Amino acid sequence: MSAVSRSFSVLMDGQTTLIGMGKRTLFRLATATVATGAAALAYASLVERNMFTLRRFDVPVLATGTEPLRVLHLSDLHMTPNQLRKQRWVASLAALDPDLVVVTGDNMAHPGAVPGVLRALQPLLDYPGAFVFGSNDYTGPVWKNPFTYFLPDREYTEGVELPYEELRDVFTGAGWTDLNNRRVTVKAGGRAIDMAGVDDPHVERDDYSSVSGPVDTAAGLAIALTHSPEPALLDEMAADGFGLLLAGHTHGGQVCVPGVGALVTNCGLPRSMAKGLHRWPGSDSWLHVSAGLGTHPTAPVRFACPPEASLLTLIPR
Repeated sequence: MSAVSRSFSVLMDGQTTLIGMGKRTLFRLATATVATGAAALAYASLVERNMFTLRRFDVPVLATGTEPLRVLHLSDLHMTPNQLRKQRWVASLAALDPDLVVVTGDNMAHPGAVPGVLRALQPLLDYPGAFVFGSNDYTGPVWKNPFTYFLPDREYTEGVELPYEELRDVFTGAGWTDLNNRRVTVKAGGRAIDMAGVDDPHVERDDYSSVSGPVDTAAGLAIALTHSPEPALLDEMAADGFGLLLAGHTHGGQVCVPGVGALVTNCGLPRSMAKGLHRWPGSDSWLHVSAGLGTHPTAPVRFACPPEASLLTLIPR
């Protein structure tokens, strides 16, 4: 064989080796990617989804010299009958001895969910409470492509009707105040609280005009509730003087990117306000958005956004 032929043969063998190495590298990379994705999915569905967390915030909304008031904010339980771990954890929150319990909707995710919701909330029904409903208190979940949450005008699809009137009767029978398009003075922690709420704006059940108006300054504290934190509604509530606005619905983004946060809020709220305590822009009001305690049953995962309840200690400004 000539020197040229031998050189060509060496080059061909080298190219074949490089091609073989390239294929092996791609295969290993693909395998590692699949394994990492599977591990992340397993963590999100089996671990973090059940990492129930209590968050605590001090909220300066009271007059000078006023004693603090402790508000337990719960939202988005999305309860199914056999979620016993969640039920036990929520029930244990009664040990916090709150002055007021507030629930901002989406309690159910199954036609047989009322007994499970009751097991979770029964110890808390002994405390003053108020609630509004979310869309998933009225109708059950249906499967949907999770990427549709990035579409601002996606069509809302209803599932099977849920026993919301039975749930309402449980709450009101225990003395909790129904604030679905209602305004009531609630007594808690030894004081009167001007409270207003709306039914879920996400499915256009809200009617704030029926409860709007300046807050009762004699009450000393005014709290407004909604399931979905729609900015136009929050603007109206803040303009009326409600010092604390409480909402849920967003799940905090549910699947977040570390260092980036929520990718979507499923409403008009900015991603930066998907959960937690924020000063509402252009007002003296504070907004607290709960990341909630559950998930949509067809997407039972949470990542970088554990399920939560919040204890809000209201303090003087």
